[in-house]
Amino acid sequence: MIAIGCLLLGILPIAGFMLGLFVSGMPMAIGLAVSGFVIAAAVCGVTGYALAKAGRRE
Repeated sequence: MIAIGCLLLGILPIAGFMLGLFVSGMPMAIGLAVSGFVIAAAVCGVTGYALAKAGRRE
């Protein structure tokens, strides 16, 4: 599950950048790349937290 978050850190910013370039140019591309990175970092954090919580269960 943590691997999905790590993969998203590379995939979502690139996909957002390409979509932004396709839709309306460089300012939108940068905005979508940043938002893709934020979403991917959140998913990675949630999956990391779930893994740590599962590892502490007794």
